[in-house]
This record gives sequence, structure tokens and C-alpha cells, in this order.
Amino acid sequence: MYATKRGRRRAAALAASLSGLLLAALPAPSAHAATTLTDPGFESGATGWSTYSAGGQNAASFTEAGGHGGSTRLSHWSASAYKVETYQYLTGLTDGTYTLTAWVRSGGGQNSVYIALRNCGSAEQRTDLPPTADGAWIRLVTSVKVVGGACTISLNSDAHAGEWANFDDITFAPGSTGLTVKGGDLSTLPKNEAHGAVYRSASGTTGDAMGLLKSAGMNYVRLKVWVNPADGFNDKAHVLAMAKRAKALGMKVLVDFHYSDSWADPGKQNKPAAWSGHGYAQLRTDVYDHTYDMLNALKAQGTTADMVQIGNEINAGMLWPEGSTDHWSQLAGLLTSGANAAKAVSSGTQVALHLAEGGDNAGTRWWFDNAVAYGVPFDVVALSYYGYWHGPLSGLQANLDDAAARYGKPVLVAETAYAHTLADADGLENNIATADQLVSGYPATPAGQAANLRDVLNVVEAVPGGRGLGAVYWEPAWTAVSGSGWDPADPSSGNAWENQALFGYDQKLLPAANWFSHR
Repeated sequence: MYATKRGRRRAAALAASLSGLLLAALPAPSAHAATTLTDPGFESGATGWSTYSAGGQNAASFTEAGGHGGSTRLSHWSASAYKVETYQYLTGLTDGTYTLTAWVRSGGGQNSVYIALRNCGSAEQRTDLPPTADGAWIRLVTSVKVVGGACTISLNSDAHAGEWANFDDITFAPGSTGLTVKGGDLSTLPKNEAHGAVYRSASGTTGDAMGLLKSAGMNYVRLKVWVNPADGFNDKAHVLAMAKRAKALGMKVLVDFHYSDSWADPGKQNKPAAWSGHGYAQLRTDVYDHTYDMLNALKAQGTTADMVQIGNEINAGMLWPEGSTDHWSQLAGLLTSGANAAKAVSSGTQVALHLAEGGDNAGTRWWFDNAVAYGVPFDVVALSYYGYWHGPLSGLQANLDDAAARYGKPVLVAETAYAHTLADADGLENNIATADQLVSGYPATPAGQAANLRDVLNVVEAVPGGRGLGAVYWEPAWTAVSGSGWDPADPSSGNAWENQALFGYDQKLLPAANWFSHR
């Protein structure tokens, strides 16, 4: 029916007044209410689902071919800017905690795009969709406490013209999600402080870096320990002091044993100088004694380690050549010595084995299958994941899911980081220095850095069975300070990671740190 000019003006005014409601409370027609989800895979044309758009853009929500599990998916898309919500209202629920699970894809760029649980009698919970440039589906979860027997399952997009999102295979069932570990590796903080580093809150107030990160939600401090480092940092004394600071703030401690005098990673696993002439049998004793001594000292001062890594990024083994993966039985013996020492100090300390294999499932399987076959004791599968090196989030998710199920262990992203700028602050070229090194969908901006950490946490949280422990941000406080470079033997060396710290070049805490308050 043709509307009068006055009627069209009134309709436009009403639409404008409702524009803020899309992302808040929404109508829940009783005709659509049910006790269980209807058409969760959108195979019946979104039967049972309702659409709401304050701007009259309901057509931006539609089903089409190309589902995750079945033949059809729900899509959000429009040739013009749009805000749209697809939802189902459930009633008759038994009060308690429920988890929403959804398979999603997104082209990225939206103002916001997320799954949510709202009108459930408690605070709304939501999880943002990551950009998925590879076209792969990602499983996301979010949980809420239902009070009053009702809850709305909500799929939301606030997008520019042409931006898209897909949703499929929605489930809503009793259970909860969350992360135990929301950590940061603060190993270089003492060296930075010794060379005059200053840290500020987001508002500009000067403060202690560890305290500022704790206030943002960080609950775990990772500390590497070297045997006899040239610059005197990352040694026993500094680990003890840092553990005291962390525990005084109510945080937990993860000790990262490198079994070296300097950096140990996939490309180098050099023996400490004091152990250079030792063969395999003596190295087993060295590993046990060093591990026991460090952890027992922590226990003696009342700061028992909550978790330990026996080795750092040991894809190809440690303490080369005796402990390389060319000699798996010997590597297993060295790892077992370290694990046994940790448990001898405290049976409650979790033992993690750590690889830089975030997106490499074949490599992870090969390594941990060998560890299991040789009887290496461990509690946690720990993986480094840097999207610019280790591939898309879909690969990380597949690897974490498989490792958790295959080995029956919780999984941890023990290292992750992302750039907040491509600018250089100290003259040493950064590891991530050019736009072609970035991950698609995540610009080198404070917002891009925050989204990257958010999405890594969301993938870990979605590991089935609650086996996703969390993630540790690598060196969030290693800002560019003269004298606090990467090489312990060279005071003039620089820092190639300052553009990935969680403190900006103005010394202020960056928005990404707020994701430590993740569920």
C-alpha cells in the first residue's frame, strides 16, 4: 500500500528511534518461543528463526546453499550498509549455565559481527567472529547463566556495504566455557626496568607494568630461565624475584626452562657452557638438578610454580646433539628427567611440553606420538601460535582440537603476539615490519592487535570438553629501551619485537590488554 509523505516521515522517525535497539534488547514474539532450537542447521529455510533490523533491512539475513554440515547456511549480506539480527527465543529452560556453539565465517571489516546470548536473566554474553580469509569455518562458543527459564540466541551483523558473514550448525546446551590461563611472558621486564623503561595505564598514569596488566585481567606470568646468561637476567635470582611480584598480585607462575644460556627455539637448542662437554647420562642429571634447584627455590620462598615447560619450542629436541629428535629415546630421557624433577618438588605443578607448531597438525602429531610412545610424562600440550608464521586460525583450531582429543590433555597457546604498528622505535628492523607480513583482516593498529588476540583466545576457548586452557602473550612489556636488547652478550643489541608489545610507543597500555578479562 502506498504510504503518505507524513506516514513515511513517521516511519523514518520510528526507525531512527529504534536503531540503537538492534544491539540491545529485542522483541521476542511468543509465536517463535520454544524450549529447544528449531532448524539449527538452517536446512528448512530458517524455520523458527526471526529477523530484526531497525533500518528495515531484514532482507540482509537469508539462507543459501553452502553449509558447514548440511547443504544450507544462514548469511548476512547486503549491497548497502546494514544492521541485522537473526534470533530465536527459548523458554521453559531449566535455570543454569548454557553454552551456545556456532560454526561461522566472515569476510571481515564489519563494525561488529558476533554471536550472543541475551535476555537470559543475567549479563549478555557475546563472541566476535574472526575474519576468515581462507574461507574455512571456525567454531565459536559463548556461555551464559540462565535465570528465569528464558534466553535469546542471537546472530548479529553491523556491516558496511558488501560485507558478509555466515552462520551454521547452531547448538545451545547446558555447560560453561571460559579460560584458565590469560597470561603474559614478562621475562624481559626486569631488564627493561633496569634500563629505565616507563609504563603507563591507558589514561596515562605511570605504574608497574605487571600491576597494570594484572588490572587488565592478566592472571598468569610466564618466566624463562637460562642457566648462566651473559647479562645476568633470566637467571635464578631474577625468576625468584619476579615470582614474588606475581604471587603478591595474586597471579600464577609458569616457569619456562630453556636449558641454555641464551635463546632456545626451533632453530637453536645449544647446551649451557657449563654442560658443553657432558654426554647423555650426565645431561639427564644436569636437567634434573637444574630443574629441581630452580623449582625448589621457588617453593621455599612460598611461590611454588603452577606450571613448568620442560624445554622451549622443542620441535627438533633440546640440548643438541644428544637431545635432538634424531635420538628420540635420549630426548625422552631428558624430558622425563625434567618432568620428574618438577613433580618431586610439587606434584600439583603442571608439566607442559612446548612446540612452535600452532597450525601444523602433522608435526604436532608426529612429535607427541613419539613422546607418548617413549613414555614421557606430561600434563599439558603447549604450542606457539603466531598467525603470520603459523597459518590461519582454522589450522590452529584443528590442531588444538585434535591434540586435546588424541592425547586426552588440556592445550595451551604458550606464545602469541601481534603488531600494533609497523613503525620502528629503536633502529633494529622488527620481525614484523611490512604490510605483506600481516595476517589478512588484522591491520597493524591497536585495534588490529586487539582483534587478533581476541580471536586467538576465542579459538582456544572453543576446544571441546573445556580442554582449552588459554593463551600467553609473548613479552607484552618488552618495549624499546636502550640497553635492553635481544642479545645477552651484546648491550648494544636492539629489540625486534617492540611493535608487538602491549604498551605503545607513548608507553600507554594498549586496548588488546583488555582481552585478558576474557571469560
